[in-house]
Amino acid sequence: MGSPEEFAAVIKADILKLGKVIKEAGLRRDWCTLTVLLASVGVFGKGCVMKRALDKVFFAALSLIPLTAFAQGVLYPTKSVRIVTAGVGGSNDIAARLVAQGLSVTFGQPVIVDNQKDGAVASEVVLRAPADGYTLLLNGSTLWLLHFLRNKVAWDVERDFAPITQAVRTPNMIAVHPSVPIKSVRELIALAKARPGELNYSSSGTGTSNHLSAELFKAMAGVNIVRINYKGTGAAVNDLISGQVQLSFANAAAGMMHVRAGRLRAIAVTSAQPTALAPGLPTVTSSGLPGYEAVSILGIFAPARTPAPILNRLNQEMVRVLTSADVKDKLFTAGSEVVASTPEQLAATVTSEMARMGKVLRDAGIREE
Repeated sequence: MGSPEEFAAVIKADILKLGKVIKEAGLRRDWCTLTVLLASVGVFGKGCVMKRALDKVFFAALSLIPLTAFAQGVLYPTKSVRIVTAGVGGSNDIAARLVAQGLSVTFGQPVIVDNQKDGAVASEVVLRAPADGYTLLLNGSTLWLLHFLRNKVAWDVERDFAPITQAVRTPNMIAVHPSVPIKSVRELIALAKARPGELNYSSSGTGTSNHLSAELFKAMAGVNIVRINYKGTGAAVNDLISGQVQLSFANAAAGMMHVRAGRLRAIAVTSAQPTALAPGLPTVTSSGLPGYEAVSILGIFAPARTPAPILNRLNQEMVRVLTSADVKDKLFTAGSEVVASTPEQLAATVTSEMARMGKVLRDAGIREE
């Protein structure tokens, strides 16, 4: 007979194989009932544990397994799961729906996308939800930067949310109207310094990715480029194409369509590394502004205090879905690159973004309009 540790490993492995049986029995955390069920269906086969129920080794083995926590991972989910995000049609919605479709197949339960008015409302919905893994949040920088833009925000991202995975990142590009006499980041910086306050850029709202990318560029390069704010991306791009504004930090994939048609000139991408979304373009950091990086980030979170086994399972299954060839291709077509990080990596990214982008917003005195 093996050691208690070896016996514990056997018991754990057998329980894992029984997820379907346990779900169908409607059990949650009643492990006395579970033990009886396992014996009644003979799931341990020969040498069934219950035949040696009085064996000291068996009880020692059981004592080594954190059964309540383990059960949470095995039994989850037993009902539909909801992924809350912002409005329909954006990159967040596309990512949420692809993840939901993949999880539905794995879980054997419906995974529903719940679109709210914006990222702030979505965050508040999940903030108020039970920490049981059945209400999740897919959100971007609104979750960790909004408190720099508003006087009062209901949540603290590090206190109130548990990171699961960074789903995707979306780079921007610096695009200029063809009439602007520059072809590189160095030339843009030189022109902006020679003509302070004369160049302008379009953005599609306060705190958006293109706005943050531009303000980080201004702060790092020490230039004064005037912001022209628009209510939507379409108007911002249209005025760039018509020459009403000189440049923009536009979505890389969307901007390439206009670059190929000759309506815009692209000079660099805002990601740390070159991207296949904008083939052939150098990075900002390699072409005149070392250390620069600005990408849109979408992460998936649960309410704080969600049990670790549930968070672990969600991370494993979401990474599996996100890294599948079909999902990666669909997200790439939509203009995003899959990241599929660990929870720890997402937490570190959020902390880093709050530090560097928070300073940019504070120093520039930017507040929500």
